[in-house]
Amino acid sequence: MDKVLGNFGLGSRSDVKKEIYQGNVKVNGIVVKDPGFKITINDVVVFYDETLIRKDFYYFMMNKAPDCITATEDPREKTVMDYLSERHQNMNLFPVGRLDKETEGLLLFTTDGTLAHYYTSPKHLVEKEYFAEISEPVTKEDILSFETGIELDDGYKTIPARLAIPDETKPRIVTVWLKEGKYRQIRRMFQSLGKEVLYLKRVKMGNLKLDPSIPIGSYRELTEEEETLLKQKIPIIQ
Repeated sequence: MDKVLGNFGLGSRSDVKKEIYQGNVKVNGIVVKDPGFKITINDVVVFYDETLIRKDFYYFMMNKAPDCITATEDPREKTVMDYLSERHQNMNLFPVGRLDKETEGLLLFTTDGTLAHYYTSPKHLVEKEYFAEISEPVTKEDILSFETGIELDDGYKTIPARLAIPDETKPRIVTVWLKEGKYRQIRRMFQSLGKEVLYLKRVKMGNLKLDPSIPIGSYRELTEEEETLLKQKIPIIQ
């Protein structure tokens, strides 16, 4: 039982053992004071007044702020983990992939290593969608360049990507669809075309869309429907 409570981020093993000894945990309506008590997936566990919903894995979406790097820890920089509550930091959540420091938008956190590998592995080519504001008007030639691949500053040629101008009257506002994730790739692609990305936000990963109601720097657990969308094309974890 102490391991189950620890996985919920309720404290260290020693912390939760104290809570159990003090009678603050009920299993199926009965106070249990044994930290080694065996818990099954069907047991109803209540910590104080909170019913703990057990899952094999946990999934959260964040609307990343543009003042932090995507890392679990860093001695100098603020990281996305600093935006998580202490409880969620203790749940062994980790970010799936990364966003540049200045980039905002959808960032997924999970405890599911298999899903994270699928979404970040180059061979699976999971498409991500971005909203971007560019320094100069985007042209049809730029769109064609994205479709055929662009040579970056290090000589790497990108795989085909998609670029669109949703409103022809606003040619500096574009949507980008990318199936790979090289370091600062979208910024470097436009840089190769002689343009600068002024603002960049990821709005979709695979089938999962960013909830527009989540404020910058905030996050929430995925709904069951969102979790289904997240796993839709991953046969190994269906």
